[in-house]
Amino acid sequence: MEIVLDHNDAADWTYRGEGAVNLVLAYTGSSPLFFGKVVRIQKTARNGLHCTSVRHVVALSAHERLLWRDVGDLDSCTDRDVVCQMYVQHVMIPLLDSKHVDAGVHILVTREFLETIEKNILSQRPAWRVSAGRVNIHCDSVLLQSDHSIFPQGGEGEFCISVEIKPKWGCLPTSRFISKRNAIKKSVTRFRMLQAWKLQKGEISEFSDYDPLDLFSGSQDRIYKAIKNLFSTPQNNFRVFLNGSLILGTEGGYAVDTNLEIEEAFEDALRSVIQRGNGFRTMSFLQLVAEAVHKSGCLNRLLDVQKLDSFDIEGAIHAYYDIISEPCLVCRQMNDDELLKRCATLHSAHLDQSLEIVRNYLIAATAKDCSLMITFRPWHVDCPGSTYNSIFVESTKQTFDYKVNFIDLDLKPFKKMEQYYEQDKKIIRNYNQMFVTELEADNY
Repeated sequence: MEIVLDHNDAADWTYRGEGAVNLVLAYTGSSPLFFGKVVRIQKTARNGLHCTSVRHVVALSAHERLLWRDVGDLDSCTDRDVVCQMYVQHVMIPLLDSKHVDAGVHILVTREFLETIEKNILSQRPAWRVSAGRVNIHCDSVLLQSDHSIFPQGGEGEFCISVEIKPKWGCLPTSRFISKRNAIKKSVTRFRMLQAWKLQKGEISEFSDYDPLDLFSGSQDRIYKAIKNLFSTPQNNFRVFLNGSLILGTEGGYAVDTNLEIEEAFEDALRSVIQRGNGFRTMSFLQLVAEAVHKSGCLNRLLDVQKLDSFDIEGAIHAYYDIISEPCLVCRQMNDDELLKRCATLHSAHLDQSLEIVRNYLIAATAKDCSLMITFRPWHVDCPGSTYNSIFVESTKQTFDYKVNFIDLDLKPFKKMEQYYEQDKKIIRNYNQMFVTELEADNY
């Protein structure tokens, strides 16, 4: 029987969070069919045009159909949301492993369901998200996926705790197409440059000490340092859930730095999961997270996918202009003869090579922007044998089952390549200006 959610079902779905493209709602009802599930609902810009019919339209542009022609049936899809699901199924799962990724399934919804959801969650959404977008009530389906913040078929009274991390870029670019004026990219992480950009725009109040290179280092000490820094300044990069309910971070937007009051509340919330005295539970939990990241090796695969971008946007943008068969605006503005000759080799390449460069850039962009969820539950002697990996925590004498999943593996639009290039220039220019200003102040 075909599943259709209508307005009577809306009360069973609660706001979990949102990104630029989708809202995420978790199931709180009693149906076994949806237990342990979330739905991703498309958003639409408030100042944009509504799509009157998400079916019977071309989901991909002509250039995107060319780009993804060899991937499943992407080039023939008529629904952008289905395209994203198939992209995860056929591109990201083979790269990241099916045990760490759930592509989900689409289920039908009525317009009344989406309108009721819009009203129900309005007060829970950050004001700036509400101003920017709303539920796309013209969709006729939503994506149903596993709720990675809990374990499926949990026992009565069982506690589980999960952490959501946005790892960001785990390496520095080395592309020979990076211009001399942008050489700072080879020594300063994209994360730090973005911090300067967000600080300048007033989105954050201070720099985070988090360094993605620590998290991806493979060193347990450096991983622990990264986790501690994420805990201190969660921003939108670190959230913790207890039995699916948020206990650290925000449901959307940027969390404030972890002050003493927040830390004490978090320490108290861990009482049901971490068996240590007051004042020591948070440290044990952060050590548990760090060990799971280290032991699982999941970031090794993610880093490999990020490294598919071997040309950087400064190289990939040339391939983009070849694909759209337009004169390269970047070359027109270039005054570095040596770099211009280098870029000429890209423009003389076969179309298939240009497609591969841009395709790999967009796949890597997905990996640089995704989230990692690690979920734990205490293991008990009277529990049956678990199929999950486990960690023994010496400081608490507890064993935890854990599972690792990647989420937010959205397909990046081909048409945004020029925007990525322009944004890259702005971020670097802003960082250089801030760095020079600070340097001059220090030398004054």
